[in-house]
Amino acid sequence: MGDDSRTLWAHPRLVSALARDDWAAVFRLFRRLEGVSQAKLGERVGLAQSDVSDIERGTRRVTSVEVRRRITEGLCVPPELLTGGARPHSGPVAGLALPQMAPDGDLLARVTSVVKGSTRADAPTLDWLDRLLAEHRRAEDLIGSRPLVDVMREQLRTVMDLHPDAGGPLADRVVRLAAEHAQFLAWMAQDQGEAGAAVAWYDRSHEWALEAGDANMASTTLSMKAHLAWSGGRGTRCIRLAEAARWSAPGVSRGVQGMAAQMAARGYALNGDGNGARRLLDEARELIAAAAGRPEDEPPWMYFYGETWFTLQRGMAELHLGDWQRAIGNLTTGLGELPDDFRRDKTWYRACLAHALSGAGETSEALKAALDCLPDASAIGRPHSWGELHKTAGVLMRKGAKEGRELLGALREFD
Repeated sequence: MGDDSRTLWAHPRLVSALARDDWAAVFRLFRRLEGVSQAKLGERVGLAQSDVSDIERGTRRVTSVEVRRRITEGLCVPPELLTGGARPHSGPVAGLALPQMAPDGDLLARVTSVVKGSTRADAPTLDWLDRLLAEHRRAEDLIGSRPLVDVMREQLRTVMDLHPDAGGPLADRVVRLAAEHAQFLAWMAQDQGEAGAAVAWYDRSHEWALEAGDANMASTTLSMKAHLAWSGGRGTRCIRLAEAARWSAPGVSRGVQGMAAQMAARGYALNGDGNGARRLLDEARELIAAAAGRPEDEPPWMYFYGETWFTLQRGMAELHLGDWQRAIGNLTTGLGELPDDFRRDKTWYRACLAHALSGAGETSEALKAALDCLPDASAIGRPHSWGELHKTAGVLMRKGAKEGRELLGALREFD
């Protein structure tokens, strides 16, 4: 492959997949970029086509040192990606390339000294920590929450160490940054099914947001607590928290209001109130359109919020309401427009699509959608995507479809 391999291995998603040892993703993306079949890829790395297929599906793990060596040599992986040089591990987590967000040498020294215990705070240091948090949020979309928890705990400690030395507006900014970190930690706890820890972190984030006068973060924490209530099947609590998110903090941006309105719609859908759900969804869509016209008014953590995300949320509401065709239409449209960088979200919505297809009686399509997302659901989608696939298997079994047994068998292989 020669120089072509260098160009290929400059692809950030391919490098990220290699860094986290996700050989299924490496094979799939490599084949797509090179335009080769599973058989041709197998010839390059000394594996049978069936072995390549099993690795891509996640039913075979690459654990042998010898097999790893054959793969990396056959795919012409640059040595520096294997020995640490330019591999993304030079950043805080796999998939983050530190050079593209690193401060100048003097600022890097100050940030490093903060990690070691210094309490010096200044605006450039906080600017860099803001950027670092934004990069970690985007990394979590791709690699899931588990690799990031310890990193973010340490990063929050760094922020808190800055507070005693900060005064005036700088102190408010430190508290605001701490609130953002706590909200992110809460979300990651929620993603891993740790509801108690999530509530504790959301409460801490809300308290700090109020102290810093950050209406958008105060509202967001309430919306996310509503999301937590929704995930626990508590529709009325979801509605009440979402309404509090929308109205209790004056000065909230249109996008954050829209998220709260959509979250309340989830609660109504969960309670089986289609009129209430669709009314609020229509309201949320108007707020999204207004927010899109003034993106500068939106906080940085709302980067994901837009028409695609809203279409997927509408599909989720229709799923709760049992309108299978509307759910399938919205979920299919949204998934078609959702970038691959949102790997965790794609996994979740694919699992929801499988559920909707099973509800509609489209059993073969439901099985295909479920199997397509099963490896990612196992790797980064537990417990939520994983649970949704089990629901899909249950629906198919109740319908007496053979696909239900097939899906259940596939799920057991990953347990």
